[in-house]
Order: sequence, then structure tokens, then C-alpha cells
Amino acid sequence: MKDDNYSDLSLFSALIEGIKPLRQDTHHFKQPVKAKQQFEVKEQQIHADSYFSDTYQPLLPVDGPMRWINNNTDKHELKRLRRGDYSPDLLLDLHGMRQAEAKLELAALIQACLKQSTICCCVMHGYGMGILKQQTPMWLAQHPNVKAFHQAPKEWGGDAALLVLIDIGDQPHRR
Repeated sequence: MKDDNYSDLSLFSALIEGIKPLRQDTHHFKQPVKAKQQFEVKEQQIHADSYFSDTYQPLLPVDGPMRWINNNTDKHELKRLRRGDYSPDLLLDLHGMRQAEAKLELAALIQACLKQSTICCCVMHGYGMGILKQQTPMWLAQHPNVKAFHQAPKEWGGDAALLVLIDIGDQPHRR
């Protein structure tokens, strides 16, 4: 029996002698699937670029606490924000960020509020006369989903932060 296997093996070896193996074709025609994170970053970039302009100057107060309210929003909402009637469910800390990064994070925060049906959030821009303290209110006033913002009460950061009221549409929410 072993002799039969040996003769079959030698016959097979004689048949394939001189044959070269084919090279594997490694070209793939499918588009690579983009990661979900890449898609979300691109979406945030689109929102930041379409809503936030650095040249737009909304009418903001020169004296007193930083505040702004959309024309379509009840004026009492600003008072409620000032008193601290709204408790922010989401917080964003912009300390140490560059202007472009802060824009992306701000757009992402507003998108997160809309997805989670959160009507109030807090943006901490820090103390001083830095660019983020000046630009953050201007960016927020441009976004169509921002109803109002007011300097945060002491427990949420005082004049280093803003409480932002978000318009989430007709979705049920909590205060």
C-alpha cells in the first residue's frame, strides 16, 4: 500500500514539474467603509461651517451680564435662565481649545442636545478677555436652534460660562 502512495506521489510530482504558481490578485474594487467617527466629525464640521461665521456681529450687550434672546422666544425665558430655573444636562468646557476646535465642539454640543431632547446646556469659555469669551456668544446667537443664552449663575461657572436654551422643536422635554 505504501508503494502505491509513493508511485502516485512521484507521478504527481512529474506532472507538476516546471509549473509556476499564479500571483494573487490583490486589487479590491470596493470603496473602503468610512468609520462612524469620521462621518460624525465631517457632519460636525459641516454644521460648524454653515452656522458659525467669524464676521457676523449680533447685537449683544456692552454692559452687564452677557445675554441674548431670539426674537421668537418669550422674554421670560431669559429671566428664567438668569435665575437658574433651568439646570443644564450637558456641559462643554472650551478651556485650552483653539477657535476652530471650539466651533466644532459647540456645533457637536447643540447636535447632542437635539438628539437627547436636552433644552439647557452650559458652555464654559473661561475668564479673561480671550477670544473664546468674545466669540462664543457671537457663534451661539447665529445658530437657529439657540433660543437664548445668559451668563451662568455662580454654581454653573458665573461669568466664565453661559447657560444656553436650545429649541428642540415639539419633542417632550423636562425643565
